[in-house]
Amino acid sequence: MRVALHSVVRDGHESGYEEAHATIPDDLVASFARVGIHDWTIWRSGRDLFHLVDCDDFAAAMDALDNDEANARWQAFIGPYVDHFVTTGDGPAGMVVGEVWSLAAQREASGAPTP
Repeated sequence: MRVALHSVVRDGHESGYEEAHATIPDDLVASFARVGIHDWTIWRSGRDLFHLVDCDDFAAAMDALDNDEANARWQAFIGPYVDHFVTTGDGPAGMVVGEVWSLAAQREASGAPTP
């Protein structure tokens, strides 16, 4: 599955956030693999961060990371940079930004050829 997330950097911490994300710890990379996260990309516009996560099951991955030592260390490190995640509800499902439109889905529904 692929999900989008939206978070906000603390005012004045934009460049620090980017520096902190130049690389993430290898043990966190291993944890992501273990819980089924295949890729995680982040874009920044001002203080807004937009995440695209490719994973097997986002809610299950987030639940598994709740008890992961590598993730706990990372959250303690990166937490001072992040103001909050924009949410619509509780838990991991509330973190996911709703999809509005997909070109690929439209092509598939119409039977249009994929380039």
